[in-house]
Amino acid sequence: MNYTSLETIINYLHSYKYKISNKNLNKLSLHILNLLLGFFISTALSTIPGQTGDWGIIGAAMIVAFYEIISQRIYLLETPTRYNSVILQINNIKVGIIYGLFVDAFKLGS
Repeated sequence: MNYTSLETIINYLHSYKYKISNKNLNKLSLHILNLLLGFFISTALSTIPGQTGDWGIIGAAMIVAFYEIISQRIYLLETPTRYNSVILQINNIKVGIIYGLFVDAFKLGS
């Protein structure tokens, strides 16, 4: 079976993530990295669409929709599944985004 380049990239990323997750990384360091990734994403979300000024409302709607979808997935979990760690990592990214937006708001307010 011939693989396309997209399938090859996805398989490589999946195997790379599997190798990283099997190492003895401290869970705290992984959570901190996801938090910092969320902070970086919030900086990008607040600066790139703000250049023209007309994308502010659409950007805010996308952030709120992302936030609410992740919150719904997190708080509906009653039994542990194999996706628990992935959802918690996405939750840390979500918290980083909210934290970054608060920091940007304080920078604009001062």
